[in-house]
Amino acid sequence: MNTSLSTTSQLNVVVGITGGIAAYKAVGVVRGFVLAGHDVHVVASENALRFVGRPTLEAISRNPVHTDLFEGVAEVRHVAIGQAADLIVVAPATADSIARMATGLASDLLGNTLLATAAPVVIAPAMHTEMWQHPATVANIQTLRARGVTIVGPESGQLTGADAGPGRMSEPEHIVTAALAVLQPRDLAGVRLLVSAGGTREPLDPVRYIGNRSSGRQGLAIAAAARDRGAEVVLVAAHLETGPAPHGVRVIDVSTAEDLRSAMLAEAPAASVIVMAAAVADYRPAEVSASKIKKDAVGDELTLQLVRNPDILRELVDQRRDGQCIVGFAAETEPDRDALLTIARAKVARKGADALVVNRVGWTETFGSPDNSVVILSHTGDVLAVAEGSKSAVADSVLDMIVSLHRPNPADGTE
Repeated sequence: MNTSLSTTSQLNVVVGITGGIAAYKAVGVVRGFVLAGHDVHVVASENALRFVGRPTLEAISRNPVHTDLFEGVAEVRHVAIGQAADLIVVAPATADSIARMATGLASDLLGNTLLATAAPVVIAPAMHTEMWQHPATVANIQTLRARGVTIVGPESGQLTGADAGPGRMSEPEHIVTAALAVLQPRDLAGVRLLVSAGGTREPLDPVRYIGNRSSGRQGLAIAAAARDRGAEVVLVAAHLETGPAPHGVRVIDVSTAEDLRSAMLAEAPAASVIVMAAAVADYRPAEVSASKIKKDAVGDELTLQLVRNPDILRELVDQRRDGQCIVGFAAETEPDRDALLTIARAKVARKGADALVVNRVGWTETFGSPDNSVVILSHTGDVLAVAEGSKSAVADSVLDMIVSLHRPNPADGTE
């Protein structure tokens, strides 16, 4: 196994598929790893191919599907697949396959692959409730956990036929996320991290508002990466436009700057680390109309009186407790890098945060994009790091900086 790889590098991922009705969902698992940029190799049991076709799996994985223990004998494939893997995910894992794993049976290619690997192993059980709760399965799961196998799910829900209850395989996106998290450093274990994301909206009337173009993608990436690195994450979300919040993160939905301020100040005392990634409106209308503003009544010109919103980051800094690490974000349109850094250094001095993440935005830059380019400044204005690439990669760079500054104590989440 290549232990030097991180989840931002291309991984050799083996997806084992066993013979249960949930095998059709394994296609989504394979696709999730491929879309994340990884090299995916499917090892399927013969029974698995009764539920999902080989051509489908090969088209999605972009690699041949392996099933036969005696294929590729010259290259010793029955152990080579496991030896080359960086991560092995078995989805679905039936009661029978779990029993085989627990006892170390290697009568098929998947069993040999699992015994021949030093890579992390993740399984997603799927079976009827009675089978999941049977003492034999319970004991087998305990055995696998004791060996370091990560168990994802199962969920409660509709099963095959009219049955409902625990035993439903977790959704592919959750399995992929949980599996990749296994490879992340756990350097934020015990830390309570509070992060804001998205863009606030200040109402003019029940229909219209003043807002900004923030999608919340960078804040979401920080929340997900922090969760994967062991943190307990609270996400204060203002109008996210990139889909649901990450699984396993507590979410507080807000709308206006005042809503976000109230939520952040309420949650801040319990947080070890605070990241203000949301784009907060600087101003709000002095008055909000109770009904829709009619252009026929107003005429050709509409004059708005705006009042300044509170500086939430500054308030968080003023009310910080000992040992708390606070990081702000600054989005600027200045095209010149030196001028951009001058603006940012003045802002971090004014705000008093431990660090400031600065990025350039514009009509075609950053907002809604999957990528970002940032400079991270210390409280004294020194450049701590420069990061660019996917917003997930940038999130890890921000968290690396936080770990270097904060050095949390896992016992209580503080320094």
